[in-house]
Amino acid sequence: MKKRIAILATNGYEKSELESPLEAMKKEGFQVDIVSLEKGKIKGWADGNWSGEIEVNYRVDEVSAKDYHALVLPGGVINPDKLRRNEDVLVFVRDFFKQSKPVAAICHAPWTLISAEVVEGRTMTSFHSIKKDLENAGALWVDKEVVVDEALVTSRNPDDLPAFNAKVIEEIKEGKHELQHA
Repeated sequence: MKKRIAILATNGYEKSELESPLEAMKKEGFQVDIVSLEKGKIKGWADGNWSGEIEVNYRVDEVSAKDYHALVLPGGVINPDKLRRNEDVLVFVRDFFKQSKPVAAICHAPWTLISAEVVEGRTMTSFHSIKKDLENAGALWVDKEVVVDEALVTSRNPDDLPAFNAKVIEEIKEGKHELQHA
């Protein structure tokens, strides 16, 4: 069975943090869908400027976590800040945890996980500036290139993408984790 992966992003996603996992997962033969708040194209961000666009396959209100084997959340500052304010996004994210499916978040993407209320008791990493946000939400923050806590994969920044991509693919191949919880 072909693995189907959702990358959830909107305008302001960190370009490398969407494109690198997308390329790595496609190379593994996974079907990858770009899920967003609206149809059309979303704009990336790189080096302090808008950079490139990517076509959206589905609006978040058109899909369900049951349609996918895993969820990947790229960072950027604008992207997760917009996503975490949308109730459909929060329900979509929570459902991956309820269904014990792998979830991966890099850089500022854990902001969305905080708003979905799924980080309490988790060991995680992120971009250093949101360390306190994660700790205040009940996570144990560590400074490592990649952290895996029961199918939740987190990394700090674009420099960590090789390790992040490898762990995300490994978790997707392992499948459901019974200890993954909301």
